[in-house]
Amino acid sequence: MSFKAEPYYIGLMSGTSLDAIDVALCQRQQTGFVQIAGIAVTLPEQLREELLTICNDKQVTLQTLGEVDHRFALACAEAVNTLLENQNIQTNEVVAIGSHGQTIFHSPDTQYAFTQQIGDANLIAAKTKIACVADFRRMDMAYGGQGAPLVPAFHQALFAKQNQQRVILNIGGISNISILQGTEHAFGYDTGPGNMLMDAWINLHHQKSYDKDAWFASTGEINKTLLSMLLNDPYFALPAPKSTGREKFNLNWLQQQLKHQSIPIEDVQRTLLEFSAITISDQILQQSEACNVYVCGGGALNPLLTQRLITLMPDHTIQTTETLAIDPMFVEAVAFAWLAEQRILEKPVPLKAVTGATQDAILGCVYIPSMTCS
Repeated sequence: MSFKAEPYYIGLMSGTSLDAIDVALCQRQQTGFVQIAGIAVTLPEQLREELLTICNDKQVTLQTLGEVDHRFALACAEAVNTLLENQNIQTNEVVAIGSHGQTIFHSPDTQYAFTQQIGDANLIAAKTKIACVADFRRMDMAYGGQGAPLVPAFHQALFAKQNQQRVILNIGGISNISILQGTEHAFGYDTGPGNMLMDAWINLHHQKSYDKDAWFASTGEINKTLLSMLLNDPYFALPAPKSTGREKFNLNWLQQQLKHQSIPIEDVQRTLLEFSAITISDQILQQSEACNVYVCGGGALNPLLTQRLITLMPDHTIQTTETLAIDPMFVEAVAFAWLAEQRILEKPVPLKAVTGATQDAILGCVYIPSMTCS
């Protein structure tokens, strides 16, 4: 197979918000690992609902699980092919796709720790005719790590600056932070819910996938009793390394907190936003001195959440990763393109300080379509 002097990599990301499949076209250039283009492809509503049901109910037939795994992979492959067509890129110009897959369960702290992502990489490779790298988390877990978050190593590689402390804050369904101390290895973990609970609540009451421009939250007031209950969850007292997801913070969890309380629905939405803002800012203030905080993920577009972070962290400068030349909506997709490159080059990913693994490891399995084996 022949490639251009500067080959492409593609990153696929569908996070806990389940709003879309983000696809990033990237290239290794002299200036670093650069995003060339990106698209966000909305998930078919029926597929999204089935994925949410699997994640929330935690019970599914093997038939349904296998079929959703297949259908989600086809959606990923179609999204990649759409991007390639839009950019007039040929498949032989792309080294590999890095696919995160859709997490349906993450259990890092049990006796037999595991994580489960679906989106059959065999199908993605076959339907795109491009090698697909997937299953990034389980090798880290095999060495005793949490398997998450993976992005701090990418943040370190792209965003670290010598003799300067920086914080990269990703606000997806779950929020995570990367503390960059100059060019030393990054440190980071999941702080707790980002958009996930806010999305679930507005979907329940207004059938919207997210609270655009914090419209719903802005109509409510903070309920201090509910906020105190939410902040009292044991997760927030756990030391790092730690990671979490929809299996922990979900609509059922929230409704348990609301039992025997009569709170206006708009006040719940406002309180959930405050809950995310406080749990994020508390951790950043614990882990960093006054410095630049670069925000990415869907939460970067929430004006009220941004304003609360600015108020709660007055000595930090809050801005998006646009300042660092990466679209805040595609940082995680770019991260998985970068992780695919690391796997193809057989480079260990420096994550043990983040996940608690006993050693850094080469992450991901490579699925090669038969046409490339000539």
